Amino acid sequence: MQKNLCKKYREFDKEWICLINQMMMEVAPTTDLVYQGICTLFHNTNPREKEKASKWLEEFQKSIYSWTIADELLQQKRDLHSCYFAAQTMRNKIQNSFNELPPSSHESLRDSLITHIGQITIDTDNIIVTQLCLALADLSLLMASWKQPILDLLDMLSPQPQSMWPLLEILTLIPEEMDSRYLRLGANRREEVHLQLEAAAPKVMEYLCMCMHVSETNQEKILNATLRCYSTWVAIHAIRLQQSAQNPLTQQVFKLLSMESTSRKLHETATECMCALLSTSLDPQFKLQIFNCICMLEPAYHNSVGTEDIDKTMNYCRIFTVLCEAFFFEMLQSDDMPHYSIKGLDLVLICVGHFDYEVAEITFNLWYSLSEELFQRNNDTLTAHFKPHIERLLGALYRLAQMESDQEGLLDENDSFSDFRRKVSDLIKDVAFIVGSGACFKQMFLLLQSPGTTWESTESALFIMQNVAKNIIPDENEIIPKVVEAILNLTDKTHIAVRYTSIMLLGELCDWIENHPETLQAVLDFLLCSLQQKNGLAAAAAIALTSICSSCRQKMTCHIFGLVNIAGSLDSFEINNDLAIGLLKGISLILSRLPRNQLETAMREIIRFQLEPLAELVKSGPVTVVCKGERTDPAYWVDRACAVIRHTNPDVSTEEIHPTLQILNETWPLISQIMDKYQTDVRVMERTCRLIRYGVRMVRKQASLLVEPLINQMVCLYTLHHHSCFLYLGSVFVDEFAKVDECINGLLAMLKAFIEPTFKMLQVENGLKNNPDTVDDFFRLCSRFIDCCPLPFLQSALVTPIFQCALLACTLDHREANSSVMKFFCNLLKWGRSNNYRLSECKPLVVEIAQQNGEALVMNLVHASVFCLHSYMLPDVAEVLTELKAVVTSEQMESYLKTALDALPRKNSGGYVTATQLQLDEFCNTVMRATAPKSVTVALKTFTRLFR
Repeated sequence: MQKNLCKKYREFDKEWICLINQMMMEVAPTTDLVYQGICTLFHNTNPREKEKASKWLEEFQKSIYSWTIADELLQQKRDLHSCYFAAQTMRNKIQNSFNELPPSSHESLRDSLITHIGQITIDTDNIIVTQLCLALADLSLLMASWKQPILDLLDMLSPQPQSMWPLLEILTLIPEEMDSRYLRLGANRREEVHLQLEAAAPKVMEYLCMCMHVSETNQEKILNATLRCYSTWVAIHAIRLQQSAQNPLTQQVFKLLSMESTSRKLHETATECMCALLSTSLDPQFKLQIFNCICMLEPAYHNSVGTEDIDKTMNYCRIFTVLCEAFFFEMLQSDDMPHYSIKGLDLVLICVGHFDYEVAEITFNLWYSLSEELFQRNNDTLTAHFKPHIERLLGALYRLAQMESDQEGLLDENDSFSDFRRKVSDLIKDVAFIVGSGACFKQMFLLLQSPGTTWESTESALFIMQNVAKNIIPDENEIIPKVVEAILNLTDKTHIAVRYTSIMLLGELCDWIENHPETLQAVLDFLLCSLQQKNGLAAAAAIALTSICSSCRQKMTCHIFGLVNIAGSLDSFEINNDLAIGLLKGISLILSRLPRNQLETAMREIIRFQLEPLAELVKSGPVTVVCKGERTDPAYWVDRACAVIRHTNPDVSTEEIHPTLQILNETWPLISQIMDKYQTDVRVMERTCRLIRYGVRMVRKQASLLVEPLINQMVCLYTLHHHSCFLYLGSVFVDEFAKVDECINGLLAMLKAFIEPTFKMLQVENGLKNNPDTVDDFFRLCSRFIDCCPLPFLQSALVTPIFQCALLACTLDHREANSSVMKFFCNLLKWGRSNNYRLSECKPLVVEIAQQNGEALVMNLVHASVFCLHSYMLPDVAEVLTELKAVVTSEQMESYLKTALDALPRKNSGGYVTATQLQLDEFCNTVMRATAPKSVTVALKTFTRLFR
């Protein structure tokens, strides 16, 4: 039979491939042809033919014909794959292409889906059931003419025992899909649906209770589906909870959580349900009841620990944590008498004491929130209530952060335990102030003094100390001197993990070392010795030395020659390039404190270490494959040079020749050669532009001799390769040189040269979407022109096409790119304000631009806000609207707004109202009355929810 089936598929393949090579999707395909495509996709062993089938079926799903053919395939039930494809197609079409259907066909689609769902049996594949139920759930939300979908489905499907499972699935999915980003129901429709759900809730509860009783004598699958459904209805507040403690479903949840025999899947569902109950607004009496009931789960937690059922243990931990989050503000409401709910933290801390660190990690967000709230309130009496809990937390973290006793070397930075320790580090830094960093440090020091302390407990204590060391007052003289002395006397026989953490602790004590200069020499000797180790300690020594260089800049100047030698020997140390760059940064900060003659000599030497290998690469012949991060990668050396130039900031007056100017001028020919040789490599170009940027920022206007050759080379290379980093570098030049009159024409010529290749790239299909970095950097460049030389820019012929391009870019949903576009509009419009008396010649130019383009600008901004942009991007739009209001008259602004609002669809494809005339008028009036961008932002967010 299998051979005959394979033969059948091969015959289908030949026929289907022949047909698709002859047809286009403009012609309606037959059901058989689509079925043959499905067979090819799932059964053909030829990857090329499978790919062809996949692409063709993808196009088919987008076509109008897929509605009827998917329906036919579901009726025919030929095999699993065709049924799944059909169900998935139906769901996809309803979610994304519902507007293709005329309203007259909505009822027939609904009836067809209900018929298919009515034929589901217990043996039907889960994936098919989910897709069909999701399709019907989405249809019920989109179809405005279906007034009582929940009650209708209950009436039609509840009498059929075999439909219990799919009906529960649909009832679960409807509330879940209300906020689907695909459906874009809008606030009005969601409110309407929510009222439908509230009205249907009693019937739904009655049905769920019936399903629960049936499941007691039938199967766990139904009970699981029942509780999942209850959970979703509770989560959206569709079920009133006043009597929830006595509700049979709530009681069943507690029963399942209390029983040792509950299966893991049911236990997970019961946990979800309990968390949903806790996340709703509960009256005080019910909150007390549920608090007491959850406290009674403590024995069940201990039982799960005893039976080593880690899944259940994590579920209980989650419940206890969500319980504390539900009572979060009650716990903090009084600084006199602690609220009863503070006992919930004891349950959480029991879980933090579990040996598996993944259990403790569940609680971390709770501790973050608690520490942030206590820090903001700054109430010592209130904070004292939580001090014992944080002390217990730190004790538990000390135990959890301990390595295995048989660990021989250092931890692998990429394993899960290292990731956990990084999270512990962040948490300790957040909560330490509650008990006091000094007290925490002392507590760990006393642990180090305990007799019989193992290496792993020693390392963990040092690890905790490392994370609070920065916050200890620098003049502490009781404990830290002993700790530093002990670290400096560590021997090679000490476990390497202890030595590693000790070195990291020294780095965190940099402020204390700066305040105790008598220890500096010994610390530097110790770190230099560690830096030369080949066992992994060099990385810790590099980090610690970087911190000490940053904190002890003035006191480290006498060590500059030793540091220059370190800079020249970086590649002899067992450290990666990022750590080498960090060391160069620390050394450069000290360079800035040197006298002028020493500075130039030392910097020239350090720069030479980076440029000589670069020069060799330039001379080495044609470019071969660049191995990222290797010594043959030019970016490897450019990044190092960047670190030196960026962080060397000597105090030089504007009249004084910058001590590094000569170095920069001497370096320019090599930089130019790098740009020519590696012009196709965007990564190398970005790094090189960054190097130039820091160089120019360092010497500022004294770099004017480099501007012309740099611009010429940039324009030439940008025309060829469109690297957006050249646009960004151009904005740096504008920032530094646009206030020099003789440079303005050259800078405008640069902008003009950039415009043609930029617009050519952005005007192709999806050009804006595919090149967000170019959009970001181009409009950043234009904004710099407006900031630095507004009048020449506004008087040029370039401003109109740039403004038109910005109008098109309004809809781009890339955060940085869109922000730059909005910033451009704001910066330009500011010069047209009625109260702007700076450069009054700019005002009429901006007013003219605003009057010519105001209507299009508002139209695009409103359209983008409603259909394209994320909610967090709307404050930028609000700023533009506010600036435009200050330029045009109130009558003009109101007219622009009304035109834009009239262009929006009043009804969705499902037939329901998106925005009423009252809501449109309210938005318009709010924007017109607003005196600050914040009010416009609130209005925009409220308004756009009507369409989302």
